[in-house]
Amino acid sequence: MSSAAPLGAPRPLIAYLLLALVSLVWGSTWLVIKFGLTDLPPLTAAGVRITIAGAVMAAVAPWLARREGGGRPPWLVVVVQGLSQFAFNYGVVYYAEGVLPSGLVSVLWSAYPLLIALGGWCLAGAEPLMGRQWAGGLVALLGVTLLFVTDIAKVGREALGMAGLVLLAPASVAASTLLIKQRASKASSVILNRDSMLIGGVVLLASALLLEQDAPLEWTWVAFGSVAYLALLGTIFTFGVYVWLLRHLSAYLLSLTSYLVPVIALGLGAALGGEPLTAYTLAGTALVLGGVALSLRRSGAQPSAAAAAEP
Repeated sequence: MSSAAPLGAPRPLIAYLLLALVSLVWGSTWLVIKFGLTDLPPLTAAGVRITIAGAVMAAVAPWLARREGGGRPPWLVVVVQGLSQFAFNYGVVYYAEGVLPSGLVSVLWSAYPLLIALGGWCLAGAEPLMGRQWAGGLVALLGVTLLFVTDIAKVGREALGMAGLVLLAPASVAASTLLIKQRASKASSVILNRDSMLIGGVVLLASALLLEQDAPLEWTWVAFGSVAYLALLGTIFTFGVYVWLLRHLSAYLLSLTSYLVPVIALGLGAALGGEPLTAYTLAGTALVLGGVALSLRRSGAQPSAAAAAEP
């Protein structure tokens, strides 16, 4: 049986429209998570979503893997990716959105590119930080500090600890991304994500059984709709399109999602979710994204397909 031929490069206009659509869907996922938590406990909601996404990936992986190429990733990388990207990361984000506004969680998570740069410098030693990247880190830190002492502090004492926990979510994804770059750079991202999703989904559902036995749970239409949207569009569709674009667009163009997603999340949260959007929110967000822009301006690193997905 002959292998399927890889898909050709998209026309520039189509590629830009798809990149905008991916950013819009990713930007909307933060508020959709919030809506789903009205009827579902966080670990249950995250576990069902990732398990469905993993099952769909398992169904299409043989076809996608032939088109993508690459070998089977080491099991260490698969397990670390499953526990960090899909279990810990999604578990923290879902739990945090029960306390913090969805747009604010998105802004905090957008520190991910900075953490990749810092992690590459600390762990790999092969990616020295430039002066512009150090400046970007300081600017972003100033923005996060501003958000902590203003918007987050107003939510309550519990919100401060939860916001600090949120920052660990992109840090865990950054760590797994660096491991992928070191140990599985030529492996199939389709197989890696399929197996990691299934591991993450099992861990999340097992955690839900242990920790959410007495939590209120009702499978309303909103709950069903949020899980379906997040699993099929927010995970499968965006992942597939992003991995395809990864092969045809520059790293700089793909990095634009780092700026667009939190802005879209803040706007949708304010317009449709009734979330507060203060001058401090805008100033802190501008500083965080400005820091990310400084760190990415001269970075030639290609985004990791395996760790590309936003929550």
